[in-house]
Order: sequence, then structure tokens, then C-alpha cells
Amino acid sequence: MKTIIVTGASSGIGQATAELFLAEGWTVGLLARSADKLAAIAEGQAHAVPLVADVTDSKAVDHAFQAFEGQTGRLDVLFNNAGIFAPGGTIDEIALEDWYHSVNVNLNGMFLCARAAFRTMRNQSPQGGRIINNGSIAAHVPRPNSVHYSATKHAITGLTRSLSLDGRRFGIACGQIDIGNARTQMVQGLVDAAIASGETPDPTMDVQDAARSVLHMANLPPEANVQFMTVMATTMPYIGRG
Repeated sequence: MKTIIVTGASSGIGQATAELFLAEGWTVGLLARSADKLAAIAEGQAHAVPLVADVTDSKAVDHAFQAFEGQTGRLDVLFNNAGIFAPGGTIDEIALEDWYHSVNVNLNGMFLCARAAFRTMRNQSPQGGRIINNGSIAAHVPRPNSVHYSATKHAITGLTRSLSLDGRRFGIACGQIDIGNARTQMVQGLVDAAIASGETPDPTMDVQDAARSVLHMANLPPEANVQFMTVMATTMPYIGRG
């Protein structure tokens, strides 16, 4: 049975992806801060492994990955997904604490989880595995008033490329999925803000389409890798944006 850890598994894209992988027969490590939410997702799922941890806490992350490996024997895939979208604005309007929080979760947290996964995959037998980073459309083109989010997501592209390069000799593949406007609580907040300001909100797509895209990447044989995938609402302003 194949194994995966999904970070940010208690809501949004992470939850949708974790539930799809469980339905497909994978053993799924559900990593997030909320024990209650993880317990609800895992209820009745024999192959769900709740892993309560804050991705910004290196010791908690390492403990969660070690616990999962101890229970399952190996880690085949990490979906490195946990992230936040702090209150927006121009750079002079963004509170410093929101900048630091964005960097800590969106960049440091993804680094710590990728680090733990890489270590596990390098040392397990047979060696290797796959890391899938959630980059976002913002890894390529920014939304207005989102310098904190955009900067961290651009950094994830560098993380993905570096992991792809450094992982080759250990059989560790790394790819990035850039998702545009999947209907989650975070995206709904952007939609509501646009409506409140009298603007027309961007089109959205079913979050299940994002989850199925992650599943496709994860199901590839070791000799194949999706380096970058963009999946988005068909008519959202991405091509031509900026």
C-alpha cells in the first residue's frame, strides 16, 4: 500500500486531497495543527494517520514524520501543501507581523516538511520517493496587494527546482502544482472581499479538480515526474495577468 503525508490536511485543498487519496486506497498521514479536525477526517478510515503538528515547529515536524514512518514503514509521497494568505495591501500597508507569519508558514514550514521528507526518503529502503509542492498561480504572477504571499510562493519554485536537482541521486523526484482559484475557504474569502468592494470576483473551480491533479502526479512511476503543473479555473485572469 502506497503512503503519503499531506500537510494542511484539516481544510481546503489539503483536506480534499487527503480524502481522495484515502478513497483510492493509500495510507495517508494527515498533518495539521487541529487535532479535532484531523480526528473527524480520520473517523472510520483505517488507513488515516492523524499527525498533529505545526509546520513552523521543526521538532514537531520531525516527530510527525518519524511517527508516520514508524507506523507505516516508509514514505512514498509528501504533498507539501500547508499555507496561509494573510491580510493584503500594498507593501507599506502590510503589517510586519503578517509578513513574518507568511514567510514562517509558507516558506519555512514547507522547507521543514520537505527537509523531513527528503531525509526519510533518502534513508529508507528501497530509497526514494516524491515531493509535490503546492506553489500556486502566485508562484508565477502576483495577485494585486499580495506581496507577502507572492514572494513566498515564488520562493517555492526555487525550492522545487533545488529539490529536483539534489534528489536525483537518491531517487527523490520533486514537482510543483500551481493551483488557481480552487473553491476553498481561503479563496471564498477573496471572492467575498471582491464582492464587498464592488468588483467582479474571479472565476473558481471545484477543489476536487485540484485534488485529482495531485493524485495524477503521485501515481506516476519513479521514472516519470511532472515538474510543473498548472490547474486553474478556465477563465480566470492568469494568461495576460500582470
